[in-house]
Amino acid sequence: MIVLKTKEEIEIMRTAALLVSKTLGMLATEIKPGVTTLQLDNLAEQYIRDHGGIPGFLGLYGCPCTLLTSVNEQIVHGLPTDRPLQDGDVVSCDLGAIVNEYYGDHCYTFEVGNVAEETKKLLQVTKESLYVGIREFKAGNRVEDVGSAIQRYAEGHGYSVVRELVGHGLGKKMHEGPEMPNYGKKGRGKLFQEGMTVAIEPMINMGTKNIKQLKDGWTIVTRDGKPSAHFEHDVALVDGKPELLSTFAYIYKALGIVSNEEDEFRKQPLVLS
Repeated sequence: MIVLKTKEEIEIMRTAALLVSKTLGMLATEIKPGVTTLQLDNLAEQYIRDHGGIPGFLGLYGCPCTLLTSVNEQIVHGLPTDRPLQDGDVVSCDLGAIVNEYYGDHCYTFEVGNVAEETKKLLQVTKESLYVGIREFKAGNRVEDVGSAIQRYAEGHGYSVVRELVGHGLGKKMHEGPEMPNYGKKGRGKLFQEGMTVAIEPMINMGTKNIKQLKDGWTIVTRDGKPSAHFEHDVALVDGKPELLSTFAYIYKALGIVSNEEDEFRKQPLVLS
């Protein structure tokens, strides 16, 4: 079911999304060779609780962790382990938090040490495809306008788009309507409405689009073992235009990256706190 939000509810959701953003920014300084994803999971849970939130994933559908960490060929839902990250790995950190009953949920794929140039390009194109999709989340458009734009961009660079895993509406539930696939045909799907809040999250593979699930019942990997990337933002439809609720700015501050990629999706400049 699609649940339209008031502007007041959207501001609560912004607070939840920004807590996730700040947590990912904290993790950005910790992600390096030798660190385990279990350590990152513990840090994320402690940070969320220390800042007045509730871990959004822990216990959801039986999820055993706060932070989902997907390394290299793992696409999504990777469970934290005691395996140390290695130089050249990439790890997507997918995280949720609840503030005042509303969810924030987004993801960033980090480089670990010295990453191969072809893998860096996969990450770059996947993140660019996220903003290509967000631009289509506007009054008058439909769900598959977003997915079609992401698909054209990713496939135009020689990559493949995962079909079985999609973005979603977001609010008092982690998964509300509508589903937001990262592929599709322009002009199809539900019409966007003022007050919709969604998580847009392209999952793009270097090789085949085909996937498989590991025996842990959670981790999804590429069938050919090639790397995958995943980036996600929370977005609201405000005055007919996409308004970012989450940000990568805390990550960029931690990593010394200068970027204005989010500016077009904000009515007011973001002030980091």
